[in-house]
Amino acid sequence: MGKSHVGVEITEESVRAVEVTLDRTPQVIAYGEVPLPPEAARDSEVIDEGTVALAIRQLWTTARIHGKSVTLGVASRRVLVREYSTQVMAPELLRQALPYQVQDLLPVPVNQAVLDYYPTSQEGDQLHGLLVAAVSETVEGMIAAFDRAKVRVAGVDLTTFGLSRAASLIAPAGTHAVVHVGDHTTQVLIQRDGAPEFVRITPVDLETAAVRRRSAVTSITDDGTLTPAEATSNVLLDPARVAAGALQESAAGSAGIVPRGALRGDIGPKPVADVIGRIRGTISFYLNRPGATRIEGVLICGAGSAVDGVVSGLAEVLDVPVRQISLGDVVSVRGAAPAGEHALNLVSTLGLALGGER
Repeated sequence: MGKSHVGVEITEESVRAVEVTLDRTPQVIAYGEVPLPPEAARDSEVIDEGTVALAIRQLWTTARIHGKSVTLGVASRRVLVREYSTQVMAPELLRQALPYQVQDLLPVPVNQAVLDYYPTSQEGDQLHGLLVAAVSETVEGMIAAFDRAKVRVAGVDLTTFGLSRAASLIAPAGTHAVVHVGDHTTQVLIQRDGAPEFVRITPVDLETAAVRRRSAVTSITDDGTLTPAEATSNVLLDPARVAAGALQESAAGSAGIVPRGALRGDIGPKPVADVIGRIRGTISFYLNRPGATRIEGVLICGAGSAVDGVVSGLAEVLDVPVRQISLGDVVSVRGAAPAGEHALNLVSTLGLALGGER
C-alpha cells in the first residue's frame, strides 16, 4: 500500500476518522466512527481523556485503519476565526511576528492560544487572510488522548479548512458556500476558486440520529434497566454494533418536513428554521461586504443536513442551487461506501486527511 494519511474529528457524540491515499487521485481506503458516552467530550474538547483514548483504539481496530499519523480537526465555537491583514513577509517570520501582532484581538492571553494564519490574497505589500486562534489547553487535551492511544498527531487544522479541501474537488472554480451542519455546530465557509475567504461557526440544535442515540441511552439509564456504566460500555465498547452499521441509521426524526413557504411565514419546526436562518444570515453578511462576489451555489453536508426540511428549506430561501454531498461524492471509496448521516459527516474528516504531507 502506498503512502496514506488519516483525518480525525472528536465531537461530543463520537470519534470519526478517514484514511486516504496521497496519490494524484486520492482514494479512501478506510473509514469509521465510534460513539462516545455522555460527558467524554464536548465541542472539540476532551473531558475524559481515558475514554476518548479507548474509543480511538477501538476505531483503529474496527475500521482497520493502518496509518499512525493523523491530522486532527478542531471545530469549536470557542475557536476564533476572523479576517486579518498584515505586511507581506516570509512564512517563518510571519509565524514569529503573529503572536505580537494579534495579542489584543484574542479572548485569552497569547501564551494560552494556538495560532494559525491562512493567506487568501495579496495587494501590494499587504497580505490578507484568515486568523485562527484556539485555546491551547483544549488542543493539548485532544492530543494527549491520541498519545495514550499510541497515535501520533502530525498536525492540527481547523476542520472548516478540511471542508474546503473536500469541496474544492467538487467545485474547484467560482464562489461557493460550503456548509457542514453537525450535531451541535454549523460551519459556514465561503470559498473562491477552491480557497477559503470567509468562515463562521455557529451553534445548532437539531435532532440527528446521534443525538437520538444519546437520548435513548439516557432514557434507558433513567428507567433503571441499565446502570450508567453498563449503558456507556454498550455504546462505546461493542465493536459488533459499529461493524454492523449501527451508526448508519435513518436520519428521519421528529423535526418534520417544512411545507413550502413555511419559513417565510415563520411556521414549521423551530430548530430547522433557526439553522436555515443562521446559514442564510451568514451568507447575506458575506454578500454585503465590499468586494464580495456572487455565490454560484451551496454545497451542504453533515448529519444535520439530513434532517427533514433543512436542504429543501435552504433551497427555498436562497436563489442559488443547493446540493447535498457525502463522502462518496468527493472521492472514490475502496470497498463499500458509507451511507446516511455517516457519509455526510465524513466529508470534513476526509478533507483533514487530504491535508497530509504529500
